[in-house]
Amino acid sequence: MQNFRAPWWLPGGHLQTIWSALVARRSLGAQAALPWRRERWETPDGDFVDVDFLAVPAASAAPLLVLFHGLEGSSSSHYPQAMAQVCAAKGWQLAVPHFRGCSGEPNRLPRAYHSGDADEIAWVLARMKLRAAGDMLAMGVSLGGNALACWAALQQEQAKDWIRAAAVVCAPLDLTAGGNRLGKGLNRWLYTRMFLRTLVPKALGKWEKSPGLFDKDALLRARDLRAFDDVFTAPVHGFKDAEDYWCRASAKPLLKRVRLPMLLLNARNDPFVPEDSLPKASEVSECIHLWRPLHGGHVGFASGRWPGHVLAMPQAVADWLEQQLTDQKTGKE
Repeated sequence: MQNFRAPWWLPGGHLQTIWSALVARRSLGAQAALPWRRERWETPDGDFVDVDFLAVPAASAAPLLVLFHGLEGSSSSHYPQAMAQVCAAKGWQLAVPHFRGCSGEPNRLPRAYHSGDADEIAWVLARMKLRAAGDMLAMGVSLGGNALACWAALQQEQAKDWIRAAAVVCAPLDLTAGGNRLGKGLNRWLYTRMFLRTLVPKALGKWEKSPGLFDKDALLRARDLRAFDDVFTAPVHGFKDAEDYWCRASAKPLLKRVRLPMLLLNARNDPFVPEDSLPKASEVSECIHLWRPLHGGHVGFASGRWPGHVLAMPQAVADWLEQQLTDQKTGKE
């Protein structure tokens, strides 16, 4: 994956992002999408989290991979679908917890989810740990990756008591740089409009249940994620404004604290994440492995013959995680 190159017919970060999400296959050949089994977990604050488990037989002691999705993602997104194929082939268990409001049903409370919600990651992993008979691994993609990295950094050595290793894929670890990038040029028209198309109605639904929760008129005027985070995400989740949220919720300043094996994978042509915002080797702990392929886009990494498939990234990430388990068992930590 370090040397990943997109097919010749799929040039540029934008095309590699969009094609992978909308067109490229999520499995090889005629393999069908794999089934999920949903559980609803009641949260301590009176809300719920829906968790989808891969409904394919696996040994009870098989590794359990917990995959945290990105902004407005779900188990139906292309990367969990592709990872399901990889996990089934390896005989692993796979769980996709949905951030609140992302499972297809509005959550109960005024709050939603955000990029730095390490407490939510902690609660989900703690409950997963109670049922995992074998090794537990974690993967976070985009927003979910930043939240997972925040959790691991804040837990430091204690993170090893929960999971063996973690992979963080295409995460905007510097939220200010990522947020500003999404608010400019083609990104503003392609991706920001797509996100706001679902984020704004969800926020309005919360306002209907809790009138006065935020400035409704300001929300209706929001045309980028900074404006949306200013009026909704930040105040509803305890931040002063978008700038305060982006600063305090970014994982990048915390990465020196990580004490468990962690992979940070970011394509250098990711349209969401400026290359110059990515952490340098000197800014992360010695436990962190940096993969920076030239190609891939944002959670893209399509490969193969037209129309391509998106299995390359999940396969490489799962192989890396598996190697960490092997190294730990043979004393190569």
